[in-house]
Amino acid sequence: MRNYSRAGKKLFILALSLLLTFSICMPASASNWSLTGDTLIHDPSIIKEGSNWYTFGTGLVGENGIRVLRSDNSTHWYKAPSVFPTSPSWWKNYVPNYESNQWAPDISYYNGRYWLYYSVSSFGSNTSLIGLLSTSSIASGQWRDDGLVIRSTSADNYNAIDGDLIIDKDGNPWLSFGSFWSGIKLTRLDKTTMKPVGSLYSIASRPENGGAIEAPNIVYRNGYYYLFVSFDRCCQGVNSTYKMAVGRSKNITGPYYDKNGVDMMNGGGTIFDAGNDRWKGPGHSDILNNNLIVRHSYDSLANGSPTMLINDLYWDSKGWPTY
Repeated sequence: MRNYSRAGKKLFILALSLLLTFSICMPASASNWSLTGDTLIHDPSIIKEGSNWYTFGTGLVGENGIRVLRSDNSTHWYKAPSVFPTSPSWWKNYVPNYESNQWAPDISYYNGRYWLYYSVSSFGSNTSLIGLLSTSSIASGQWRDDGLVIRSTSADNYNAIDGDLIIDKDGNPWLSFGSFWSGIKLTRLDKTTMKPVGSLYSIASRPENGGAIEAPNIVYRNGYYYLFVSFDRCCQGVNSTYKMAVGRSKNITGPYYDKNGVDMMNGGGTIFDAGNDRWKGPGHSDILNNNLIVRHSYDSLANGSPTMLINDLYWDSKGWPTY
């Protein structure tokens, strides 16, 4: 055994203490949660009811309705019955050529009910609608059809898909939405009907990038509203160029700026997740309780399968999100 002086031992103990303190203060892990079971999904939105976890997502090719995954422990997932195995007849009044796998659901709890916004459209078209379901219990499987929320047509300069509910600091509900065209929109909702009242605000766009912005998700934390969006192209497996970006604002209606002070209406947005060698094209995120983030990505080790990724969400000393 080596001999150490008393001073050397003190220095060693001090260094070890500092190392342990630093380790305790750092986030436990920045890696993805280890998920098992059925994790195939696009455009996930996550929630917990009692001890059960649910993720709602766009139906896969060949599936009807909204895909639902369930977990009893947050890590092992299995497929639950889909929502809308049979399409309501009223959709055709607004979107005659809709696709049978409904898109981009958003699940939230507000005023004693669970609210599920969803999109009906066809790829590349802005003849679209956002509809609404609600229930007092997800586990019951009994959903009330609350009908049309907002629609767009070829005469509009926006696309009414990718709806996302946000409750502002004063308890008022708002809906953000949008995909390509003139970008991301925001509208205030009635607290009872959960449908739009008042003005339509523009909060983010990409005028120099072919309009490639969609999938808004807004959260409020410590005086700021944070707007997460997805840039570029999804749905092309390992060739997808999807990536996540974020900006923030003191006001829910904007303006939203990135870390460099660029307005998100002018293409701004700090890249949050651009993927890695395995996980390609991450995007369409949903944040739960400001400490968990879910999104999909394409697994290069599984032929580009769209896969659910979950991470703990952290916030740095300047109030910006990280994982």
